[in-house]
Amino acid sequence: MINTSKIDNGVQQILVRNMGLRNGERLLIITDSPSSHDWRTLNIKSLDDMLKRNLLAKSIADIAKRRFPKCKTGFKIYPSTGRNSAEPEKTVETNLKKCDVILAITTYSISHTDARQSATKMGVRIASMPSVLENMFYDGGSMTADYVRIASETMRLTKILNNTSMIRIGTKTGTDFFFSIKGRKGLSDTGILNSRGDSGNLPAGEAYIAPVEGTANGIVIIEAGWFPNLKRNMSLIFESGNLVKIVGGGEVRKILMNLIQSKSKANPYLTRRCLAEFGIGTNPKATKRDNLLEAEKMRGTIHIAIGDNSHMGGLNKADLHQDFVIRSPTVKMDNRIVLKNGKLKFT
Repeated sequence: MINTSKIDNGVQQILVRNMGLRNGERLLIITDSPSSHDWRTLNIKSLDDMLKRNLLAKSIADIAKRRFPKCKTGFKIYPSTGRNSAEPEKTVETNLKKCDVILAITTYSISHTDARQSATKMGVRIASMPSVLENMFYDGGSMTADYVRIASETMRLTKILNNTSMIRIGTKTGTDFFFSIKGRKGLSDTGILNSRGDSGNLPAGEAYIAPVEGTANGIVIIEAGWFPNLKRNMSLIFESGNLVKIVGGGEVRKILMNLIQSKSKANPYLTRRCLAEFGIGTNPKATKRDNLLEAEKMRGTIHIAIGDNSHMGGLNKADLHQDFVIRSPTVKMDNRIVLKNGKLKFT
């Protein structure tokens, strides 16, 4: 059961402070339920997580109805797409466009979808919250961070990204990775989504950018515990902008290899392998390393993603956007060290 008394204040905070919900506006809470394919293929724990998220979404809708009686609050549930950034059924896009504010309490992300983008182009404000957990709303949780401070630091990092051509990343575990961002525009996920057409994650806190396609080379080490169900370190090897090989990682490797089909020369696999994103976390209250929504916001971490970046200034259109978080990195932007062993370095 969802402890509504523990999330009540957090829900109210994000609707007022983060989303800027006003009297008379139309609020919609959406969530993705296990599809028939999910019921056949997922284990009990994964299904339980999805169902708990459905209950969390319904609880948030009930709190919103009670706390904001002058708003029209709706609740919609739809079959899951089975992977991040795959397009949901068409009725979801239709429902998004009918509202002013959306909280997407989902298992699979809608951030990098045409459905989300078409709604925000019409002025809808959307918080995408894939894999969100109940305790993120508790007092002291990542939802309740100081978003004024987060916004300030995030925008400073975004400004640095905008004035950088080349990024190089290293870690003590063996990451050695570089790529170009020349000519690309950095973006700030500040958590303040109160203007027409705003969209982002909650919890928030990252400066991010789409790397130039075809420029990424090197090896990225994802440590055990820093990806859902990852029990052994995993190496991602990139050549000419694409993920070409995965070493280690146990069962997680098998799942990822099935998604990218590294030897296939056809789509959708070609576009799924492209390096899509680089981001730096700025939320000091984010602590959950095996939950990608929160882990990529942890202050001092970085993350990369493969797949779609067409909704964030890139050229690669894909039906997948998969993130990977790297802890304690040293990041060099042109000739400037911006992070050293996970510590932000501002001058």
